[in-house]
Amino acid sequence: MDAKQNNRYLEAGKIVGTHGVRGEVKLKPTCDSAEFLMPLKTLYLNGEAIKPAAKRVHKGMLLVQFPGYDTVEKAMRLINATIFFDREEVKLPKGTYFCCDLEGLEVFDLRLGRVIGKLTEVLERPASSIYVVKNGDEEYMIPVAGDFIQGVDLERGVLTVKTIPGMVGDE
Repeated sequence: MDAKQNNRYLEAGKIVGTHGVRGEVKLKPTCDSAEFLMPLKTLYLNGEAIKPAAKRVHKGMLLVQFPGYDTVEKAMRLINATIFFDREEVKLPKGTYFCCDLEGLEVFDLRLGRVIGKLTEVLERPASSIYVVKNGDEEYMIPVAGDFIQGVDLERGVLTVKTIPGMVGDE
């Protein structure tokens, strides 16, 4: 694992309620989607590895049955708990990154030939994600679409983009 990968354990989501009377909990994903979490064999609750007895996707949530939580009363104790997963259990497609690995990268604009700031946030939007880049008081929004994103080098800590005139306050 390279130095840019900040954390081995990443937030999967938060338990927001129970479902039914057999101890299932509703996990609202904060990482990606409930479907993304389905293949994971181990989740982490309060720093402890726990293998779900069952899980399924329902209305954008991951319904999870944890061993030892087989009643609604027991499951209610888990509400507001944050659940994590081990990044090493996930194989991302080429060119796909965890947001936490991108945040903090220097952003180099090929068109301007210079660094325009640091990536501070990744906004998830229906059409495409948006990278928020800050340089002092200046803030730029770069869509993760088309040819705007030219490359990511986690080892060097650089995100290379190609903006269009007016996108980064250059006009």
